[in-house]
Amino acid sequence: MAEAPILVLGATGGQGGAVADALLARGARVRAMVRRPAEPKARRLAERGIEVLAGSLGDRSALGAAMRGVLGVFALTTPFEAGVNAEVAQGRAIVAAAVDGQVPHLVFSSVAGANQHTGVPHFDSKAVIEAELASTALSYTITAPTYFFDNALGGMDRIQAGILDLPLPPNRPLQQLARQDLGAFVAKVLRDPRPYVRQRIELASDAVTPAQMAEELSAAMGRPLHHEQTPLESISSPDMHAMWRFLNGPGYRVDIPALHSANPDVAWTSFADWAQHTFGSGSLATQ
Repeated sequence: MAEAPILVLGATGGQGGAVADALLARGARVRAMVRRPAEPKARRLAERGIEVLAGSLGDRSALGAAMRGVLGVFALTTPFEAGVNAEVAQGRAIVAAAVDGQVPHLVFSSVAGANQHTGVPHFDSKAVIEAELASTALSYTITAPTYFFDNALGGMDRIQAGILDLPLPPNRPLQQLARQDLGAFVAKVLRDPRPYVRQRIELASDAVTPAQMAEELSAAMGRPLHHEQTPLESISSPDMHAMWRFLNGPGYRVDIPALHSANPDVAWTSFADWAQHTFGSGSLATQ
């Protein structure tokens, strides 16, 4: 009898895509719920043998159908389309559907620092979802990623012009995570949840300063690049302003050596290796 599938929400995005990749690499059956199955990204999932179902993160009925008969679920929520209230509603729908369906194990992707009462809107919304999840009898794990390496790609034009814009002092370390490391860790948990039941685990691959980031990007690209500190007052989004104020203050608190020591089977990509892979000779970012 074939093994039950694992449901991945957000499989056409960065986090869900990394989890789906890692699960497929481990021989798992993968099911994905996407809003638009006919779009190219969703069709590519199907071409790789992933079962693709239609539905949205806030649709409890569609979530319930997608969760039927699964071995586990990877779930995430987003405030960046309709705001933090919509994100909380997504989380509540996901948790409710998982409870209804008696899902064997749920991995929820939150954010590092969400338990620090930061005042960052999209951290606090995830804290609400974490609390709702903890109030159930579900078997779950909360993974809490730090800043993703790939976030640098949002400033690609400036990077190509030789400038790394970050609202941090040049010598301030920023804990960061490679998406493939998140995927590997989540896949490990979903394949054997027992050591991680009802745990909250913050994830980081490396901690580098903006000056070090600029140096590694320069080395990867083969041309000079320097960091420019973006003034906090120039950030117009209240949410992003609050996040960067937090990162300039208490910041993330991942015990990186302990995390890596406890999980030696995850590659834990360095920023230098990510930069070489992303910007080195022959990479898409240099073409």
